[in-house]
Order: sequence, then structure tokens, then C-alpha cells
Amino acid sequence: MTAARSGPAFSVHDIPFSTYGSWFGISPVLAEKTYAEDLHLVSHQNGMHAVLRLVPLDAATGERAETRVAATPGLLSWISTAGRVDLAYESPDTVRLRGTGMPLRVCAAARTLTPFSGTYFFRDPAADAYVFTSYETGRRYRVTALSGTVADVSGSQALGGADRGLTLSAGTDADAPWEIALEELDTARPPYTPTATFGTIVETAQHSFADFVDRVAPWRSAATPAAELAAYVVWSAAVRPAGLVTRQAVLMSKHWMDKVWSWDHCFNALALAPGCPDLAWDQYQLPFDHQDETGALPDSVTHSEILHNFVKPPIHGWAFGHLRRRLTTPPGRAELAETYDRLERWTDFWLTVRRAPGAELPHYQHGNDSGWDNSTTFDPERVVVTADLAAFLVLQLRELAGLATHLDRPDETRRWMRAAEETQAALLHQLWTGDRFVARGVDSGDTWHSSSLLDLMPIVLGEHLSDDVSGVLAARIEAHLTPYGLATELPSSPHYLSDGYWRGPIWAPATVLIEDGLRRAGHHRLADDISARFRALCETHGFAENFDALTGTGLRDRAYTWTAGSYLLLAEAHAGRSGH
Repeated sequence: MTAARSGPAFSVHDIPFSTYGSWFGISPVLAEKTYAEDLHLVSHQNGMHAVLRLVPLDAATGERAETRVAATPGLLSWISTAGRVDLAYESPDTVRLRGTGMPLRVCAAARTLTPFSGTYFFRDPAADAYVFTSYETGRRYRVTALSGTVADVSGSQALGGADRGLTLSAGTDADAPWEIALEELDTARPPYTPTATFGTIVETAQHSFADFVDRVAPWRSAATPAAELAAYVVWSAAVRPAGLVTRQAVLMSKHWMDKVWSWDHCFNALALAPGCPDLAWDQYQLPFDHQDETGALPDSVTHSEILHNFVKPPIHGWAFGHLRRRLTTPPGRAELAETYDRLERWTDFWLTVRRAPGAELPHYQHGNDSGWDNSTTFDPERVVVTADLAAFLVLQLRELAGLATHLDRPDETRRWMRAAEETQAALLHQLWTGDRFVARGVDSGDTWHSSSLLDLMPIVLGEHLSDDVSGVLAARIEAHLTPYGLATELPSSPHYLSDGYWRGPIWAPATVLIEDGLRRAGHHRLADDISARFRALCETHGFAENFDALTGTGLRDRAYTWTAGSYLLLAEAHAGRSGH
């Protein structure tokens, strides 16, 4: 095995340390806006739960050691002047830890154990190991000592409140290394037996990531300096099938946004398509595995929860059209037929359940349905006919027509094309005023416009818009540009908020959708500008859930995969245009 490069360094305060396929990470982030002093093993089975606290100790005093934490894709380290502790993933459910000159305390994050919550701790004599069992995750965490000394065992078999854990050290030979294996498991498995040295494990992990980034971003260069870190954010957020997650999946984050939402997944699928076509296909199809009897997709899917109380916008036709062109191995006829059926049912949901009697256009029932939860478009009313929804539906109807043609179903091709043309005509007749799109309340019949970028989303129709309409939209979109990208609310609006979620901050999906629509409509200069500003934003401020539009500061969840995936999409396209 040749030596692998270590990959990009990153801060665990922003990005969890994890590996492809794992349901847990190592991070100080315990919940939204909650940072611990120590790194924790944080599992995402049954939700986000900090299970174990990992505390490097001063060998002389036994107190918490002052350390510097360093992280690359294959190796996490606590480093002090006296020694270091290293951690690497041997497999998605097992990490190995090795220390020299510095003991490590492994203890339950929660001190209190009740009949329904907390972590129980005991020594397993059959496996000669120590086990933490978590009510919150429903899983066990087994510590097996491979070398060194297990000391300061406390709280074994204790009930109620207690400090539960153990300390690993070199014992009498302070310069000797100690080593443990830490596994996340269900009920039981054979005793842990090492099959590789720690150094080999690190090298294997480095090779795994290097192979992934070479497949996902072979086009990267000095002109796309954040490509490797973007790839790491996606790679480390991937989980193997488990619970309600029916396929290999890329969560939005291994922080608290640890779900697959039913539009977020499209951007990751597109980013992965050329290099990891099977993974990309799974990303696109996952929400459709949970489609209900009306054809609706769930709002979100995660390990132990599927939410149906809202939906997400029908961008799936737009996404699948791009996905088909980006996959290096085109889908077979059976795969296309299954996708056609799923997309048809999703489209029929909007044409039936979400159209009021006699209405030509569908409606949202809340801002959450649009994905732009609190956009000012929804301030007057929430049950609303909006232009973005109609535009997405037009593209989805056109994609169904294209799929029907490919599947030799000419009657269905004509039916879908007629529906697309009728929907677009209704959009322009009912919601276009000549200089802007408006929204309309379903109950009141009132119309209004806002300063939200959402009102300009019909630019996604691209080449299907007249030059007059796309020109007006392009000019209005340009007014949303800040030095960092597209503000979701005009900065001059009285409703603008720097951390207002969809009332100001820059978001990746809006950027990608608008950039694509502008480019297809022929507004290449503006599309290039938007792409360049967003790429520079990510290269400077990382891959946050969203960004302050006036300062560029990353906001909310700081390791968001649709942001990383969107950067990869835009960077790849830029590299292709520039010949890099």
C-alpha cells in the first residue's frame, strides 16, 4: 500500500470527525448552540445523542490536560507538551485510540441513570471488556484494552447518579503506549481481536478518503481550494443503511441536522453522480422509498423517524433531468420506469391534493412546504399559491414527458407536455404582473409581492421563459447580490435579518437553482458572478447551513452537506468552463 496523503486539516468545532458509513462522530457539539469543553462520542441512532466523554489527563496530576486538537480525514489527535492521544476509525462502528505520555478518561456523558434514560456501565467478563449501554441510542459501547492499564474504574453496575467510566494509561512504564478499541454495537458480538496495527488503520482510512475525493473531485486544482474539504464533509456524513434509512445515505450533517430532507438530498445526488453513481442514485431515491399513498414524499427521513407533517418542493424533476445527464452509467430501462412511476405519483400529489377545486395552480400549506420556512413570501398568509411552486412543477412535468418518450409511451408524453404548457400559461397569466411575480392566498384570493428571493425563483424555467420575463427576473436577482452571494431577503428590506434563516442569509440550494436557471436563460455573466461569489464564500467561511449575507460568517450548523455538495457542483462546472 502506497502512502496516502493526510487530507485537509479542519476544526472539530465546525466539522465532526467521522468516517463514511458510521452512525457516530467525535465532536464537542452536543446540540444546537451547545458546545462542550471535551470531545464526545456523539451517536445519531435514535436521534443525536452524546454518549461518551473523552478526556485526556495530565499523567502527573490526574487532572484534565490542556491539549490542542488536530484533525484530518484519517486521524484525530489530542496533543500536549507531555504526550498525545490519537483516534482513528477501523470500521464504521469501531475506533481505535492510542496514547503516549497522556492517559485518557472514557466516561458516560450523562451522570444520571433512570429506568428510561441515561447510560449503564459494567464490566463484561465474557468479552473481558467494559460496556456502556445507552437508553437514548439503544446501543452499546464496548471498550477493550489492547495494551496499557485500565485504572480508576468507577460506577460499574451503579444505579442513579454516578460517575461511570474508566481511565486508560501506560501503567508503570510512562513512556509506553496504551491502546483501546471502542465499538458501537447492538447487543453482543465476539470479543474484539485486533487485525491491524494502529498505523495501518490510519493509513487505510487515509486511502479510503483519498479514493473518494479522487472520484468525486478529479477536476480539483489550486483554483478550487475547498474541494477536498467539501468532499470530506460529504464523505464523513455518509451512513450505512440502518433503521428507517433504507439505503446508504448522506445525512445533511453529523451535527443536529442529522436527517435527509426531501429536497436537500437532490443536491448531494448531483454532486456525487459522476464519481459515485451508485451512491448518487441512492441519495435521489431514498425519500421515494417512503412515498405515501397520495404520492407525497416525507418531509424528512432519519434513523428512527419519518416526518410527514410537511412536504418539500417538487424540484425532483429538475434534479432527475440533471442526474440522468451526470451519471457516468446511464440508468437502465427498469430503473427509469421505476423512477418515472415514483415521479408521476409525486406530481399527481401536487395536481390533486394540492389544487383547490377549480384551481389551475397548486399551493403550499405553510412556508415549510417550500423549504423556505419563514420567507417573507408567507407573511400575509401561509396557504398560498406561489410562482416558485408552479415553476418547479412545470419542469417536473417536462421531465416526465421526456421520460415517457424514452420509455416509448407517446400518449403520456403528450399528456405531460400539455400539462406543462397549461401550468406555465396559468403561472404567467395569474401571477405575473409584467414586472414581478406575486403570490396569492388560497382562502382570501388576495395577491402580494415580497422582497424575498423566493419570488424570483421562476428563473429556474430558464430557456422556457421569454427574454422579457427572464430579463426582468435577472435584474431583480442581481439586486440580491452581496459581496458573498445571493441574500434571500433584500438587505434593504425592513424584514432583513442577518441570522434570519430564510429572511436574509445566503443558502446553497437557492444559489444552485438560480445559477442554473440564469445560465439556461442565457444570462451567463450573472450566473458566473453568482457562482464565483458562492465558491469564494465557501473557500473562506466553510460549509455552514447558511451564511450572513453581509459578512459571510457561517451560521447555524457548520458542517452541512448540501452546502458542500453545492460547492462541488459549482466548482466542477467552473473548472470545466475554464479548462482547468
